[in-house]
Amino acid sequence: MPDFDMNSLLAACRHIARTAGQRILEVYETDFQVESKADDSPLTVADLASHEAIKAGLAALPVKLPLLSEESRSLPWSTRSSWDSYWLVDPLDGTKEFVKRNGEFTVNIALIDNHKAVLGVVYVPVQGVTYSAARGIGAFREDADGERRTIKVTSPAQSPLRVVGSRSHPGQGLATFLKQLGDHEVIPVGSSLKFCLVAEGRADIYPRLGLTSEWDTAAAQAVVECAGGQVLAADGKPLAYNTKDNILNPHFLVIGDTARNWPAIPGAS
Repeated sequence: MPDFDMNSLLAACRHIARTAGQRILEVYETDFQVESKADDSPLTVADLASHEAIKAGLAALPVKLPLLSEESRSLPWSTRSSWDSYWLVDPLDGTKEFVKRNGEFTVNIALIDNHKAVLGVVYVPVQGVTYSAARGIGAFREDADGERRTIKVTSPAQSPLRVVGSRSHPGQGLATFLKQLGDHEVIPVGSSLKFCLVAEGRADIYPRLGLTSEWDTAAAQAVVECAGGQVLAADGKPLAYNTKDNILNPHFLVIGDTARNWPAIPGAS
């Protein structure tokens, strides 16, 4: 891994995420228009404003790395395959929640090194809450008043299990998986906040049994892992980044109690 000053990068990324969040809120307070991307997912000027703020902020850092953002132009595998370290960004994760105006959307900035998320910032603009983490430093939650505290997953898991689920993407295999868990309660939440609830010990597991892209998960995965949890695909290995032509993730589990024997992901061999 390159000799990154992780403390400085983490502080800078917190600031960049908050700046991007302010651009989002400026749109959130207006009668904004919603367009559709080629995959029918929503797009607003807030997504683009956040992207530009993050792009400018990262470009100003002394560390010069490539940027892959949901709102940037598509980059071919022939270009990405040579990257050892890069920024992976979702300028507005939870655009559906943004459109619904329920506040459950985030700004996600991750540093990927050697296919791993080694730094992550997840900012919640409406709440003014910042989740951040870096390898060797720890995981943190900072509230709107500036108070920052270290966060850790809950281990052993509570009973009944607290299962966090997607508010807009329930996933076809979720019911099957939940039956295997036993006594549990479901907490519906949007965007990468689901990861963060596990990271700070307010939930025990987040099963994601539907499609996601790598920019949806990277920043929050860094927070979970630095808080003592794991984000595991069906093969039992952590989600990895920039290893193939497409940027889609497999189904995965976000877990706090790493010693527990969790059920297998439905359909996994």
